Amino acid sequence: MKHVFVFTRLVALLLILILQIDNYGQRNNELKKENIKNAEKIIGLEFTDSERDSMLFDLIEQLGDFSIMRNLEMPNNIPPSINFNPIPVGSKIEKGISHVEFSDYTNTVLPINKEELAFYSIGQLAHLIASKQITSVELTRFFIDRLKKYDKKLECVITFTEERAMLKAALADSEINSGNYKGMLHGIPYGVKDLFAVKGYKTTWGANPYKDQQFEEDATVIKKLDQAGAVLVAKLTMGALAWGDVWFGGKTRNPWNYEQGSSGSSAGSASSVSAGLIPFAIGTETWGSIVSPSTVCGVSGLRPTYGRVSRTGAMALSWSMDKIGPICRNAEDLAIVFSELIGPDGKDQTIYDYPFNYYPEINYTNLKIGYLKNEFAKNYDFHKTDSLTLVKLIGLGAELIPIDLPDLPISNISWILSSEAAAAFDLLTRSNEDDKLVRQIRNAWPNVFRASRFIPAVEYINANRIRYMLVQEMQKIMDKIDLYVAPSWEGDNLLANNLTGHPCVVLPNGYSANGTPTSITFIGRLFDEGRLIAFAKKFQDSTDFHLKHPKL
Repeated sequence: MKHVFVFTRLVALLLILILQIDNYGQRNNELKKENIKNAEKIIGLEFTDSERDSMLFDLIEQLGDFSIMRNLEMPNNIPPSINFNPIPVGSKIEKGISHVEFSDYTNTVLPINKEELAFYSIGQLAHLIASKQITSVELTRFFIDRLKKYDKKLECVITFTEERAMLKAALADSEINSGNYKGMLHGIPYGVKDLFAVKGYKTTWGANPYKDQQFEEDATVIKKLDQAGAVLVAKLTMGALAWGDVWFGGKTRNPWNYEQGSSGSSAGSASSVSAGLIPFAIGTETWGSIVSPSTVCGVSGLRPTYGRVSRTGAMALSWSMDKIGPICRNAEDLAIVFSELIGPDGKDQTIYDYPFNYYPEINYTNLKIGYLKNEFAKNYDFHKTDSLTLVKLIGLGAELIPIDLPDLPISNISWILSSEAAAAFDLLTRSNEDDKLVRQIRNAWPNVFRASRFIPAVEYINANRIRYMLVQEMQKIMDKIDLYVAPSWEGDNLLANNLTGHPCVVLPNGYSANGTPTSITFIGRLFDEGRLIAFAKKFQDSTDFHLKHPKL
């Protein structure tokens, strides 16, 4: 009798469970086998009817798990527990203490016409401050006034940090006057893309849903630049949630042609430096957001190796691809800023502690320099200026070695970015707050976030397995060369080395038919930014493109 009673109880419990599952299915739009069959078309697979019947229970159960997960609040700064590693198997990277040497700027004098300061390099401005030819307060006021004067035309500023800036500038002057000179960024004004948290100021991410957002702690990048004595004067525009140049207040303009956008997403960073409104700015890149606006606005940009600069306090878009770097007037300025940004902060677990070694002199004849021969041979927008760049490099002593990117489906795994971005902004989609974003076209975040919900986890993992193969294959190429030259936009190169994490310097190399700048990119070995920047500097010093400026 006892066994019969127990069996009856088990049957009853099973019936209750089946009813609960059935009710759950009813509540969840009555998930049925037909739904599975229709969904198969989205992922390019086909199952049998019996297979659909078998998986129905699991899918209903998963829906319940998703529901519970979504009740847990996860702000944008919570990373996934899987980290991308850009270092190939067997790779040996030099460790030790960083050593940097910069060019001599001691012949710099204060110009009679102080408006010329707008386009002085960091090195020049640093000497003027260190030699007390000008104060940080004076320089900071000068650049804030320029920002205010031209912002209405360029739409490049979201928030002025004027009160903070003047206090920091006064502190810098006091420290310098007392003999405590911290280095070449001490007292130098700068701006940041408005995805970095700054205590006491809004951090809008360029997007309507976040335009009143504030954080109670500075981003690590801000802390490091504070320690170096730099003076933050403005939080600059960015394409909403790091796409393009359209933000909640307008569209950032290209100083070379007001009818054009600046490109993005580091829109205000590139536009303001190009226009001489600040000496340097901090941008970010996930897939082109430093290279593209630097190209359009005719400035110099550094996208460092993945894992070089802490992203603590910065908006996350793609945890495995986001990188932080400077946008400046010239190549050596990139080295000056970058030297203050690197290193772990004990918070961002993706950061590697490798030295940064920079020397301004470099001999091309001692280098193995690759170039993407087949890409340069194509007919594309910058073909003429890029061809002249190759001729110039050869004239400087470079022996160019033809190379090709690995034969892998690089463009077919670009959605690694969008899948991570959809997770970073999961709540924005589910709450329908994405309707508040300005851009609502097919090729914009709201639609991409929604479409990315249908990327299977299995395919995301497999895409990253291809990415692993790409990392290993790129290393085989880089083992044979020290760096390589590539068109800035043509082909898959920009995506490829954003996926692998390789560093890149982008420089102006001429002008298009309508008078707007063109650019060239140099890609280096992992964590070898010093040699890469020195290489870029030698090329840049043989040209004058970086010395030409837009008429405002």
